Amino acid sequence: MSKKTTRRWVTATLTAMLCAGSLALTAQSAPAAPQVSTAVAARAAADGAGSALAPHAGQDEAARAAQAAPRITRAQVLARAKTWLTADNGRPVPYSQTKRWKDGYRQDCSGYVSMALGLPKPGPNTVSLKNDGFTRRIAMKDLAPGDLVIKANSNSADRRHVVIFDGWANSAHTVYKSYEQAGGVGTRWKQHSYGVNGRDGYHAYRPVNIAG
Repeated sequence: MSKKTTRRWVTATLTAMLCAGSLALTAQSAPAAPQVSTAVAARAAADGAGSALAPHAGQDEAARAAQAAPRITRAQVLARAKTWLTADNGRPVPYSQTKRWKDGYRQDCSGYVSMALGLPKPGPNTVSLKNDGFTRRIAMKDLAPGDLVIKANSNSADRRHVVIFDGWANSAHTVYKSYEQAGGVGTRWKQHSYGVNGRDGYHAYRPVNIAG
């Protein structure tokens, strides 16, 4: 091999080695791709697709609304409940799961209860009344006027319900008087035994904004 050829071979080899070293250094110094945590990715998916994670924000908002609910007396709750008995030109407010009455509250059972309690409009639904800080569980025997009897353990809105307790109808405490917004009827005062036997899914709850 001639000296000229040898010099060209050495030069090429050194150039290749320098290039390889340069590439290696470049690869080591390049910033790593940002890692997106599973939680962040899930949240982004929820924001874009409305997945099951989305209700967390709504639950937080409901909790804040429950804490900010104005204090109200039991007498005021019952007085407000009575207003819907004749609010529709002397007739009861009609029942609806989609419409709102003139005062801004939904015309279903939980909207009616929210109105009576003075909660933020259009009112939390039955499940939220039970779970999001608006009420606390009590024993049926401890019910007092203005407390609630709630059934919220169903996926169907047609099988959930809430009524406002207005006092026991008999000394045995097997029947009580109540206000409710009932499907096909509207606002009414009626005697019920929901929750008395402890097996029908109804339970007693005390609104946290009731004074006393």
